[in-house]
Amino acid sequence: MYLNNFILINKYKKKKRCGRGIGSGLGKTCGRGHKGQKSRSGNNFKRGFEGGQTPLYKRLPKFGFISKKKLIKKEIRLYELNKIKEKYINLFILKKYKIVDKKIKFVKIIHNGKIIKPFKIINLFITKGAQNILKKNGGKIEN
Repeated sequence: MYLNNFILINKYKKKKRCGRGIGSGLGKTCGRGHKGQKSRSGNNFKRGFEGGQTPLYKRLPKFGFISKKKLIKKEIRLYELNKIKEKYINLFILKKYKIVDKKIKFVKIIHNGKIIKPFKIINLFITKGAQNILKKNGGKIEN
């Protein structure tokens, strides 16, 4: 082995040449076997087709569900509110500071972390734990 051919090992795999005689290993039937739909030219049947038998994907039960509400709801932690410089918080303020995406329509504040200054929260859902911390800190909640 030399450096000039070391790099080229297995870099280019030789293409199998069908129908080039018995010695090639792919002569006569060219790897298609004898008779049947797959041996004919232009064979074309759908993925998962099982010859008329009910396919596996239809035999198994359906499962799973992705809620569309998940796309418009978001939970926010208390410590994330520390980024906001205004004295009140509503959905538009959260979008302005890029805490939530533009698509979000409902926000719930959950108890996680500490809050530095008192806020007035307007039209947002809030958990009891987060409410207690907000009120201890001098904040208010309006709906």
